[in-house]
Amino acid sequence: MTKTLSCAIVDDEPLAVQLLESFVKRTPQLSLTASFTDSVEAFKQLAQSPVDLLFLDIQMPDVNGLELAHQLPPQTFIIFTTAFREFAFESYEVNTVDFLLKPIRYTKFLAAVEKVVQRNEERAKVSVPPAREGEGTYSFLRVDGELRRVDFSQILYVEGMKDYVSFYLEGERRPLITHLTMKAVEQMLPADRFMRVNRSYVVALDKIRSIDRNLCLYIGDEIIRVTDMYKDAFNEYLTRLGLKT
Repeated sequence: MTKTLSCAIVDDEPLAVQLLESFVKRTPQLSLTASFTDSVEAFKQLAQSPVDLLFLDIQMPDVNGLELAHQLPPQTFIIFTTAFREFAFESYEVNTVDFLLKPIRYTKFLAAVEKVVQRNEERAKVSVPPAREGEGTYSFLRVDGELRRVDFSQILYVEGMKDYVSFYLEGERRPLITHLTMKAVEQMLPADRFMRVNRSYVVALDKIRSIDRNLCLYIGDEIIRVTDMYKDAFNEYLTRLGLKT
C-alpha cells in the first residue's frame, strides 16, 4: 500500500494556493498539512514541522522559493510552481522532483506527484542502516536530488563543510557533495577501514600513500594533518601495524 505523503503549499498568490489545494484534495496519495502565502512564515513553520512534499512558488517577496528550498531538510521533496520558465535550471540545485509552469493543469500536477511517490518508494527500498565495523561494502548518497551508490573501496577521504560533506573518490574529478554531518559519516563507514583525523576529515586508511614526521597524511592530491585531538587514536592504529611515529 502506497504511503500517504504529507504536503504543504507556499505561494504568495491566494488564487494559486486555492487551485493547488483543490488538486491535493483530489489526489489520494497526498495529505495537506498547511498552506502559506507568506514565505517567511512558511520557513518558520516548516523548520519545526517538515513535510514529505512541498509545492513551492519561486518568485515571492522577502524569501523567494529558491532561498527557502535551500533551507529545507534534504528529505523534503520539492515541486516548484511558477510562471517563469527561466528558473527551471536553477531549481534543480535542490531536491526538485518537477517544475510546473502556471497555469497548472491537474494532469501535469498528478504526473509530478507520481514522480514523488516513485522516488519515495525507491528511497525506502535503498534505505541502508549505518555500517558497523567489518560490515558493509557500499552505501547510497543523495546527490543533486538522486541516489548515488558509493562503494567504500572508492573513497579516498571525506571533507566536512558545515552541514554538508564532500566524498572524494578514486577516478572521479569532482567530489560528491551531500547533506550529512561528520558524525553521520563516521557511523556510516566501517571503523576498521576509515578514521577521523581532524574535525574536517575522515580518511580511508588503505589509501594513505605516506605519513611524515608531523603526522601529515598524503592521500590522493591532498595533505591532511592529524590534529592533537585525534593523535592518540591514530598512533594506536600505527602501533597495531607495528609502526612508530
